[in-house]
Amino acid sequence: MSFYQSLGYLVFGSRLRRLSETFLADVNAIYKAHRISFDASWFPVFYILSRQETVSIRNIADELCISHSAVSQLISSLQQKGLIKTTTDTTDARKKVVSFTAKGAKLQQKIAPVWDALGTAMEELASEGQHSNSILPAIAEMEQALAKNSIFERVEQKLSR
Repeated sequence: MSFYQSLGYLVFGSRLRRLSETFLADVNAIYKAHRISFDASWFPVFYILSRQETVSIRNIADELCISHSAVSQLISSLQQKGLIKTTTDTTDARKKVVSFTAKGAKLQQKIAPVWDALGTAMEELASEGQHSNSILPAIAEMEQALAKNSIFERVEQKLSR
């Protein structure tokens, strides 16, 4: 049993971070091996835009459950690379909407087959272990439980007894 396994939930976050870093490094290596200038961190915005022609920054933030500021930073970075553009919403001048540039749309078409292969490979990976196919429902359950009562709150309750 490894050090991390022996500590159980005490290092749960560290194990998830290591797993995530390994996964993202492999995904970025796939893009590089196929000579696709794309970073895995761009995926959420690209995926949302691949499903909708234009979307507001607020809607992206809400969909991803991250701050408007974090989305704005990512959008700015993608704009600087010439992959997306922002315009004022035609129905509400206070809103900024995001869409692909021609360069971004071309890149999205190039990476779509990679996403399909990646999805299939991840499904295969999840089916290999006895419990692996339960990981997504288990993560969703933990996310819901944390939304109700954070780890901070849970630990504080234990320490105040």
